[in-house]
Amino acid sequence: MLNYVWITLMLVAIVVGAINGKLPEVTNAAFEMAQVSVNIAFGLIGIMALWLGILKIAENSGLNKILARAIKPVSRRLFPDIPPDHPAISAILLNLSANWLGLSNAATPFGLKAMEELQQLNDKKEVASNSMVTFLALNTAAITLIPATILGVRISLKSTNPAEIIGTTIFAGICATTIAVTAAKILEKLPIFKKDLLPEGDVASTNTDAGE
Repeated sequence: MLNYVWITLMLVAIVVGAINGKLPEVTNAAFEMAQVSVNIAFGLIGIMALWLGILKIAENSGLNKILARAIKPVSRRLFPDIPPDHPAISAILLNLSANWLGLSNAATPFGLKAMEELQQLNDKKEVASNSMVTFLALNTAAITLIPATILGVRISLKSTNPAEIIGTTIFAGICATTIAVTAAKILEKLPIFKKDLLPEGDVASTNTDAGE
């Protein structure tokens, strides 16, 4: 889907530039922004490598399991259908930790792993479980304590005060997370969002009985 969006934007820019007689400016801007993106990417390498290394050390040292036990009271309220020591809790914790540190790219593998573990616990494979929906809400509206990626971009662009966004970022994340989790917990209790799917065998037998 994103590929179509980018292609559309590029085609619109080219067409508008050609109509206005500013096609050379469009070409120059494309090359200039390509150079800027490369400079920003190089500026983020050090930050990403540092925090990805820290997260990997936490995973290999067993720190993630210790943290999972530490947040057991919270996780049992948010994810009551997940066993306390299940690998899904560790994957969720690592994903949220990466989001808290502003490392959205680092959070993606842990998020995929968490969804894989949650799907194994899901009795109705065709429908997302309550835990999957709650985790998706947490992941999407994650609190960012240290917006490392944005800080790296601001530093690379010579911002005079790159850390001034931290306070507003934390406040916005708290508001978004509170609303997202509250909405997920309220909606999961409404009958309209409860789908009772029968196993394939039951569906087949039901159809047979209906035919008789």
